[in-house]
Amino acid sequence: MTEHDGTPTSRQVVTPTRVVAGLCLIAPFVAMLWVGSYAKIEPTLIGIPFFYWYQMLWVLISTALTMIAYKLVQRENRARKGGAAT
Repeated sequence: MTEHDGTPTSRQVVTPTRVVAGLCLIAPFVAMLWVGSYAKIEPTLIGIPFFYWYQMLWVLISTALTMIAYKLVQRENRARKGGAAT
């Protein structure tokens, strides 16, 4: 077990920003685990069945959502420490 020194800065606080960041990180998992929503061939995109291009699209979406979550948490941490948010 780890010991906390009891200072307010050592506690992890659940804030709306962190909830949004968590949703950004969980969305790709939910989308990929819900196979029934994309287990089909039509519509095709330049001859590629939906099943494949939908998953490749989520690679790009996941990258963007991970970047958004990182920036949100980074900005919040700066604001909590009193630094300038960029």
